[in-house]
Amino acid sequence: MKRVLIITYYWPPSGGSGVQRWLKMSKYLPENGWQPVIYTTEDAEYPIIDPSLEKDVAPETEVIRRPIVEPYTIYKKFLGIKKEDTIKAGFASEKKKSGWKENLSVWIRGNLFIPDARCWWVKPSVRYLKEYLKEHPVDAIISTGPPHSMHLIAMKLKEDLGIPWIADFRDPWTEIDFYDELHLTPWADRKQHKLEYEVLTKADKIVTIGWECAKGLGKIGNRNVRVISNGFDWDFEPNEERAPLSKEFTLTHLGVVGPTRNAPVLWQALQELKNEIDGFGEALKIRFVGHVDQSVVQSLNSRGLTENTEFVAHVPHNEVKQFQESSQVLLLLINDAPNAKGIVTGKLYEYLASLRPILAIGPEDGDAARTLNETHAGTTVGFENKERMKEVVKDLYQKYLNNNLPNNPNNTIEQYSRKALTTNYARLLEQTIV
Repeated sequence: MKRVLIITYYWPPSGGSGVQRWLKMSKYLPENGWQPVIYTTEDAEYPIIDPSLEKDVAPETEVIRRPIVEPYTIYKKFLGIKKEDTIKAGFASEKKKSGWKENLSVWIRGNLFIPDARCWWVKPSVRYLKEYLKEHPVDAIISTGPPHSMHLIAMKLKEDLGIPWIADFRDPWTEIDFYDELHLTPWADRKQHKLEYEVLTKADKIVTIGWECAKGLGKIGNRNVRVISNGFDWDFEPNEERAPLSKEFTLTHLGVVGPTRNAPVLWQALQELKNEIDGFGEALKIRFVGHVDQSVVQSLNSRGLTENTEFVAHVPHNEVKQFQESSQVLLLLINDAPNAKGIVTGKLYEYLASLRPILAIGPEDGDAARTLNETHAGTTVGFENKERMKEVVKDLYQKYLNNNLPNNPNNTIEQYSRKALTTNYARLLEQTIV
């Protein structure tokens, strides 16, 4: 069996979306002839802890954990933030107006921690892995970011040892939606772009999760970028009894809803439908599973939807599917940001596996819309298209009343199973080491 070193910051007990891609890919690599060797952290500041994910680590997986020094503890003490509270990527605040401490912290993060807050881990990781690889050679290296410091570790190993290397981007680098919030000096901005260019030109292969991101990275590095999307696991057996559907007309969103995922026009559309359709207000239940920003709560309240809304705190990943399977409709909120067309959240694929109809709010010509269109799994409506929102929700509501919302397996979604996607990745690995 060939060996591949996977350099990743996120690994169980980390929860959330960042861990899913390579936890699942590594699970299926052995049956494709590759033993995963995971290089990850020993004591990281993970925003979400989910021990239930440990069960998905393949028995063949070798896991190497090394200590990491991060500035998050100092940052929290400086701002008086509770130890258990999460920090937004880039230290960017969710507050409309940030104080001088928040602004100073973001400036320090942007200009002194390049490319990100894990940059102190690069040199000690390179030193350790160069010694490790002498005794335990591998056939290829995969680095996955963000954090993009993981790519810098792999790039140095590639330079010094000549091992074939794939750089895997789960998100853009300088084109990420919060990049402009980092208050970068011209020097820091040039440094970020220089490192990004080096990674994009020195890696043997570049992979990312969506077509828009591939176009952006390809333009920066002047090369073709392969798209291997995120995906889902079939979490149930063919004859397994699924969670019963809720009696209410539920619109369920799973995962974090920050300010840019607020959907004020949708809330307005739902308010108008409550006033226009008898019984709609009594049947409607908007359910959020995960953290929801206060700006979203206020927006819902302003539309008279408080009594129709349910908030559920973060639950372990193994309990998420019950909420998905029981919901009449699954709600996908795309960030209303400059790079919205390229945003394809991991939950989209989890939604596909639930076999429930999906209503997405976001660019109608974006990557998420493309996936929904080709799988016939749901409908995407633009951020401001209120009348279309009302039309789609009314249609879904009528089908709910008639008890005929679609719930049948769709053969077109199999291409997004983790198993199929890992087979594609294994083929790419074989091509890389030739």
